[in-house]
Amino acid sequence: MHAQPRAVTRTLDADPLGGTVCRTVLPNGLRILTEAIPAMRSVSFGVWVAVGSRDESPQLAGVSHFLEHLLFKGTHKRTALDISAAIEAVGGETNAFTTKEYTCYYARVLDTDLPLAIDVVCDLVADSVLAEADLETERGVILEEIAMHDDEPSEEVHDLFAAAVYGKHPLGRRISGEPGTISAMSRKQVQSFYRRRYAPPSIVVAAAGNLDHRKVVRLVREAFAAAGFPDTPADPAPYRGGKRVPARTDLVVLTKDTEQAHLVLGGTGIHRLDETRFAVGVLNNVLGGGMSSRLFQEIREKRGLAYSVYSYTSQYADTGLFAVYAGCAPGKVDEVLELIRAELAEVAAHGVKAAEVARGKGMLKGSLVLGLEDTGSRMTRLGKGELLYDELLSVDQLLSKVDAVSVEQVRAAAADLLARPMSLAVIGPFEDHDFRMVA
Repeated sequence: MHAQPRAVTRTLDADPLGGTVCRTVLPNGLRILTEAIPAMRSVSFGVWVAVGSRDESPQLAGVSHFLEHLLFKGTHKRTALDISAAIEAVGGETNAFTTKEYTCYYARVLDTDLPLAIDVVCDLVADSVLAEADLETERGVILEEIAMHDDEPSEEVHDLFAAAVYGKHPLGRRISGEPGTISAMSRKQVQSFYRRRYAPPSIVVAAAGNLDHRKVVRLVREAFAAAGFPDTPADPAPYRGGKRVPARTDLVVLTKDTEQAHLVLGGTGIHRLDETRFAVGVLNNVLGGGMSSRLFQEIREKRGLAYSVYSYTSQYADTGLFAVYAGCAPGKVDEVLELIRAELAEVAAHGVKAAEVARGKGMLKGSLVLGLEDTGSRMTRLGKGELLYDELLSVDQLLSKVDAVSVEQVRAAAADLLARPMSLAVIGPFEDHDFRMVA
């Protein structure tokens, strides 16, 4: 009788604001992280897969999101009703989401029901049937989802902006895909993508709450083995990168008969491992991170030109975005754009005040801590830390990095990011409007 391959486990530093974090790597490359928080009576359990819309070919645009839907439609052991009923019968909840670089499937249950959650989520991730009939049903659902998204210009404009910045690069495509690619996708194509990309080295399992790490590892190992995952060394996860992400500028105007104009102005930002990311986070808060931010005060509070105006960042493995969104009356769009550009130019040239930096740091620290007040957010911290950063910083370490941000670092980040060439995306009733002078 052959001995079972050994797993490698280590305990990470205990977090004063949470519990003890442990990490196990199975022989097949699958990684399992848990945070034991005995004071909680719930557990959040998630399976994170390192595949998203940027990993798709043009012909398969939207397949990652398509799979997210399909995996809930049934396995060889459970029907779609069995999957949802099993979790709901114990008062739990289960869901999933897809991004440009990863997909997550998760459940939140009472601590006593964690074995059930592990079995259900691992089963649907590893052993989906992908029946032809289910594929046709979900094809229709996704086409409706795309249509619904197109009816929300305040959301659609961000996809338009990403396309303006990244062009035909996969990061420029929307996560859901396009009606043409979804309509043409075959079961064979979806199944091939599923078998290639949903492999142990690309998967991280994370759980947080009242749990025992060794028990979680055993249950996960048993559940994936039952679903057909090998427990022997597997090939490493596919390498992401190689093709240089373009840095381009564009003006994209989508004419629609909307009551408001929706615009996003910005350009390339930093990648997620950039050492300046904490300074950029503070800068984002100063510019458009809340009601005390420069843009909110200048455009909404002083002039009443927009109800919603904010800045944001997106960070990927090798690039990022820095952008400003505003929604305003179509007749005010030029004035709003002029004010945004003037504020960005002012900060790029002259920096920000020490008091603004202090406020921006306080906002960032508060959001970091307040965002970890439940088991779901702490599970997410584990999954993303392992999958995206290859390290798990404690809350104290994160707060220390924010505290270390100086006024000079924020000014340097502003001088770099805000002086870069910018793209503009606009949705509204602008059939004859000329944006070239303000883009």
